[in-house]
Parts: sequence; structure tokens; C-alpha cells
Amino acid sequence: MAKVTIYTRQFCPYCSRAVALLKDKKADFTEIDAGMDAAKRQEMLQRSKGGKTFPQIFVGEMHIGGCDDMVALDRAGKLDPMLAGA
Repeated sequence: MAKVTIYTRQFCPYCSRAVALLKDKKADFTEIDAGMDAAKRQEMLQRSKGGKTFPQIFVGEMHIGGCDDMVALDRAGKLDPMLAGA
């Protein structure tokens, strides 16, 4: 299974929705709270090539975007193969 990294911030409904989807998928993920941590936010900006909104989601090293992007991948049937490492 692919390793997922999700940069979140507290009280973000999109972050909560994305984390819930990953949990439903039983994905192996690391959640990084970058809301109040300048160093983690800078790391997120660099990895996402400028993505400032929360969450920012990575499957392996591939940036897939935010919550809406991940939900769209799921609806298109593309998220499960990505999470499986295919």
C-alpha cells in the first residue's frame, strides 16, 4: 500500500473530510498539522509547488491536490489503485 501524507490544520472541514476518506479506505497515512507550524507550512508549500490551501495530499511523492481532488479521484475509480501502489 502506498504511503500517504496529508498536511492539515485544525478546524478545517476539508481536512476532516479528507482524513475521514483515508480512514474509510484504510490507507496508511501520516497527518501533519501545518496550520500553526511555519516550518511545516513551508515544507508543504515546497512539496506542493505553491499549494497554500488545506489540505495538501501526497500519495507517495505524487501531489494529488486537496480534498476535492482526492474525492474526484475516488469517484473516478482512480484513488484505490493509487493507494494500493499500482
